[in-house]
Amino acid sequence: MPSVKSRHVADMVFATQVGDHEILNDVPPTPEWGGKGRHPTPPDYFVASLSSCIAAFVQQYCSKSGIDASGLYVEIHYEKAINPAHLRELMVEVHLPNASVGQRADAIRRVSGHCTVHETICKMEGLPISIHDKTGEVGAA
Repeated sequence: MPSVKSRHVADMVFATQVGDHEILNDVPPTPEWGGKGRHPTPPDYFVASLSSCIAAFVQQYCSKSGIDASGLYVEIHYEKAINPAHLRELMVEVHLPNASVGQRADAIRRVSGHCTVHETICKMEGLPISIHDKTGEVGAA
């Protein structure tokens, strides 16, 4: 089973190993969190993951359907909310600046909604979390 591993690097910077790749993240540069804005935040990567996943699904659909996807980009607008901290009001815009999609707009919308990240978000019913210390597993949710 694939896994991703994040480790503390320094102050509030974390390195995440994703297969053969490593990405860095920081926390918000606020007094509460103490980040320094050196890298995207974890929520930024979450939204980036959704955006790039949708873009990949749309690109694949366009390639198979003969739609010109040159210049394709996906933009997601969102708000950061507090108490509890979460993202809200995500709005996805798929831009195909060199295509005339006409009747295929609904199909592109459906394909966008079937990307792996979106499907995962929609199907999640919780997130089990177990805690491990030097003695072994302390507890699971």
